[in-house]
Amino acid sequence: MNAPQCHIRPYQESDRSAVVELWKITGLTKPHNDPHKDIDRKLKVDPELFLVGELEGTLVATAMAGYEGHRGWVNYLAVQPGLQGTGYGRQLMLRVETLLKDRGCPKVNLQVRSSNADVIAFYQALGYVVDPAVSLGKRLIPDIR
Repeated sequence: MNAPQCHIRPYQESDRSAVVELWKITGLTKPHNDPHKDIDRKLKVDPELFLVGELEGTLVATAMAGYEGHRGWVNYLAVQPGLQGTGYGRQLMLRVETLLKDRGCPKVNLQVRSSNADVIAFYQALGYVVDPAVSLGKRLIPDIR
């Protein structure tokens, strides 16, 4: 039996506490990342690409996407733990891909911790492959949290 369709819409400020809680319980927050600051920064750039999924008015999923003219990116894809595997993550990713494709985005990149085999398998089932590239990072504001 298929789960009901998730209602996907842009993030609203009234979603903040539910979004942060979802990110915490799904392990997406880390001590060096302040989720409130991540939300604030996203709201300054393409806020319409910050999506939430609802079931009967309850926030159950999120996806934060971006496109800088070369590649699209997806961050903070999260689904309520008891609802993972029901297709809501897939629904959000399909919406994100459509929004990015409509902007002319030729490719989507995302990062997954190498130890997270279940999430890697999820993305591979959606057609994502491990690129022959190394992800590098540099903190421009060292004390940012």
